[in-house]
Amino acid sequence: MANIAVGSLDFPKVSEQAVEIVERKGLGHPDTICDALAEELSIALSEMYIDECGAIMHHNVDKALLIGGIADPSFNGGKIIAPIKVYLTGRAIDELNGKRLPVRELAVETAHRWLEENIPNLNVTNHIIIEPELRPGSKDLVELFERFQLKGEIPLANDTSFGVGYAPFDDLETIVYEIERALNHRDFKKEHPYVGEDIKVMGVRNRDYMRITIAMAFVDKYIKDVKDYLEKKEVVSNYAYSIARKLTTKEVDIFINTADEPESGSVYITVTGTSAEAGDDGEVGRGNRVNGLITPYRPMSLEAAAGKNPVSHIGKIYNTAAMDLAERIVSEFEEVDEAYVYLVSQIGKPITEPQVCDIKLRTNKDIKGLEEEIRKLAQEEIDKLPSTWKKFLQRHFRIY
Repeated sequence: MANIAVGSLDFPKVSEQAVEIVERKGLGHPDTICDALAEELSIALSEMYIDECGAIMHHNVDKALLIGGIADPSFNGGKIIAPIKVYLTGRAIDELNGKRLPVRELAVETAHRWLEENIPNLNVTNHIIIEPELRPGSKDLVELFERFQLKGEIPLANDTSFGVGYAPFDDLETIVYEIERALNHRDFKKEHPYVGEDIKVMGVRNRDYMRITIAMAFVDKYIKDVKDYLEKKEVVSNYAYSIARKLTTKEVDIFINTADEPESGSVYITVTGTSAEAGDDGEVGRGNRVNGLITPYRPMSLEAAAGKNPVSHIGKIYNTAAMDLAERIVSEFEEVDEAYVYLVSQIGKPITEPQVCDIKLRTNKDIKGLEEEIRKLAQEEIDKLPSTWKKFLQRHFRIY
């Protein structure tokens, strides 16, 4: 059995502490766009490698950078002056047995497809330039990857790193997550097309009072004037408030685009629905963790999971595995209120042999009475790690 430790959480719940902060960067945020394009490229490369090579080959494409464009938004519709640029960089095998593999073309095609499906007001021909800069990996890491992958053996960790996860979400975390998801839901967009995809939600709880601040890029062509903008902002505010009220009994206030100055006509409108057109740049790894949130009051890894290879990259596999294990523990053991999971790898060792799997539980039952069952469940999850790559290709995880 792996090095599995089970212990108690010996500090108050985050939800019971005086202050809590939770953030989510929405679908059209520049950082989330970078995460999405990197992850979608990894999936596309994995599928191509399986078709062409019979197995996923070495790649890590987790270094995307977005450089914002220049725009002139205006009521009833503005214009893009200079396009956004996205550099998709990293490592990917582009040749096998003398045959060239079209990794650069795949990068552009995959990026355009995701943007067309998810940022509908952004024209991929005129508003954005995709620059793929993908090169083969270092000889030692490629050889480490091929050592197990082409032999069908258990993957070897490509790094000495760690992953963390916890469950369940508390009220503030659930509210922040669900508000962004609801405002970016396609059904909501059909009725309210003026709502752009760049939606950042910051939740702050001060004892029993929650303040939810939303930065939301309105799409200018659907806004007639300042009065129309304010009316539509009120509609969104009421909708967000209705979601929050279903998820907590605490006092909640909703604030949207607090930097607006309607008296001077200065409000948050965009041509494309994302601040990437002019207001902000982006980079992989600066956004949400693998559970879809940024939670400074919880354990977090700074690893950029998006774009890393799904077979052996610990920064991706162990973070999602820790989250899955924590969620499974709280769902299967009624007496466990909360679970934190920490996994640590050692480069070159099988991913099924972590240096330690440390599980911390909050429960009113004697830990020793649960320890053996928890260890058994954890071992089951660890044994599944060699097939975790399938879940990534199926988009099972909330990578962005």
